[in-house]
Amino acid sequence: MEYLQTGKLKSEFLQNLLGRIEIQDERVIVGPGIGEDAAAIDMGGHYLIVKSDPITFAAHRIGWYAVNVNANDIAVMGGIPRWFLVTMLLPEHTTTPPVIEEIMADLRGACDDLGISLIGGHTEVTHGLSFPILSGTMLGEAKKEHLIRNGTIRPGDLLYMTKGVAIEGTSIIARERRDAVESRFGMDFYERCVGFLEKPGISVIDDARLARTSAGVSGMHDPTEGGVLSGAYEMAVASDVGLHLYIDRVPVFEETEKLCSFFNLSPWSLIASGALLVSVPKGEANALETAFLRQRGREDAVTMVGEFLDRGEAVCIIENGKRREVHPSGRDEITKLFD
Repeated sequence: MEYLQTGKLKSEFLQNLLGRIEIQDERVIVGPGIGEDAAAIDMGGHYLIVKSDPITFAAHRIGWYAVNVNANDIAVMGGIPRWFLVTMLLPEHTTTPPVIEEIMADLRGACDDLGISLIGGHTEVTHGLSFPILSGTMLGEAKKEHLIRNGTIRPGDLLYMTKGVAIEGTSIIARERRDAVESRFGMDFYERCVGFLEKPGISVIDDARLARTSAGVSGMHDPTEGGVLSGAYEMAVASDVGLHLYIDRVPVFEETEKLCSFFNLSPWSLIASGALLVSVPKGEANALETAFLRQRGREDAVTMVGEFLDRGEAVCIIENGKRREVHPSGRDEITKLFD
C-alpha cells in the first residue's frame, strides 16, 4: 500500500475526490475545488465567504498565524473577514496554563488588529500530539460584484505576484533552526528573519483590496503550502488553462535565499503566506502596476511572473530560457526540516 507524504494531497487525487461531491443547495456559489480559497454562499444581498484552515508547521505565535492565514483566504475572494472560530488541540505533558494564555492573547490581538470578532470554537488537551494544532474557520462578507474566483482566468491573462517568496517559510525556518541560523548568520539576521511575520508580513488583505479596486482582476490566490509553484499551478488547474511561470522573475528575499541555500530547500515550493498571486487580462496590467507603484512607492511592489496559456497546454516553469513541465507534489519544502 502506498503511504502518502506529509503535506497537501496531489492536485489530481484531490480533484478526483472533490469531483464526487454533489452540492444540493443552489445558494452555494463557490464550492470545493482546486485553487478556490474559500466557499461562497448567496445570502440575498451579499455573499457569505467561509474558510477553514489549520496551522500545523508553527508553534510560536500560532494564534496570530491562524487568524491571518484564514483572513487572507477571505480577502483573495474579494471579501472582508468578520468572524473567527478556532479549534485548539494541545499536546499533553507540555501544555501549561501560560501556554494557553499566550495563544489566546495572540488570537485576540490578531483579531483586534483586523477588526475580526472571535466568536467561538473548542479547546482541549489531546493525546498523541507533539505540538499544538489550531484549526480556524473564518467567515466574511463580500458584495456580489466584488466576488473573485479562480475559475474565470482566460488564456493570455498575466500572472502577477506581490512582495516575494517565501515570507512565512523564512520565519519558520529561523525559529525551528535558531541555533544553526544564529551560528551561521548571526543574531541580527536571525531576528530579521523571525520578524518577517510582521515585516514584510504574512497578511495579504491590503494587497488584495488594492488589486481588486485598481484593475479588472480575473483571479487571486494566497499561496501557502507548496509555495508559489503550487499556488500558480492551482490557479491554472482551477480555470483549465496552461501556464508559463517565469521562475527567474519570481522575487526572492535575500534572507530567504540564504536560508534555502544553507538548508538545501527550494524557495519556490516553500510555504509562502504573505505573497499574493493576481491574474489580470493584459489590458489591465498597466492599471495594476500603476496602482501598486503609487500606493507602495516601489516598482517591485508587484511583479509579472507568468502568462496563462490555452486550454490543454501544460503548466511549465521557464528557467534560464528552458521550459520544464511541472506537476507539484503538494509537499512543502518546510517538511524536510522535520523529517
